[in-house]
Amino acid sequence: MKQIESLFERFLFTSRWLLAPVYLALVVALGVLLVKAGKITWGLLANIMTATDDDIIIGVLSLVDVSLIMNLLIIIIFSGYETFVSKMEDLHGHADRPDWMGHIGFSDLKLKLIGSIVAISGVDLLKSYMALGTPYAPTNQEMAWMVGIHVTFVISGVLYALTDRLTHGVKPPKNAK
Repeated sequence: MKQIESLFERFLFTSRWLLAPVYLALVVALGVLLVKAGKITWGLLANIMTATDDDIIIGVLSLVDVSLIMNLLIIIIFSGYETFVSKMEDLHGHADRPDWMGHIGFSDLKLKLIGSIVAISGVDLLKSYMALGTPYAPTNQEMAWMVGIHVTFVISGVLYALTDRLTHGVKPPKNAK
């Protein structure tokens, strides 16, 4: 019976590798977002002489939005892979290895996720605000929904951070002596 239990536990442990294709798919999504960023940049450059200030601001905000989403994906890919699949031990000495790699736990990942969602929601809300008075402007009802959803994200993020702090206590900064 102990041998069956051991085999089953090894099978469960090995099943974590089923996540690897998902992380690969997220890398492909980074490529898709890179193409999207190129399209936005091309649109900005192609219309630079005729674009209004609002058009340029909306284009730049769109690039910021894509950048935030890509940053979020990198955090999810690296920390999720290291947390749930396998350590990237061969990269510990790499000169370009981000300092946070290997130090973001599941709780930190969730906080970064909600923080990124709030930032992305805020950028989208600002883009919608900038579009007011144009043919692409959202209706009052759509704006109300967007503000409501953004406020919900903000409140959820604050409550999650508060819950996390109460659960894990206050950690001293890494540089504290």
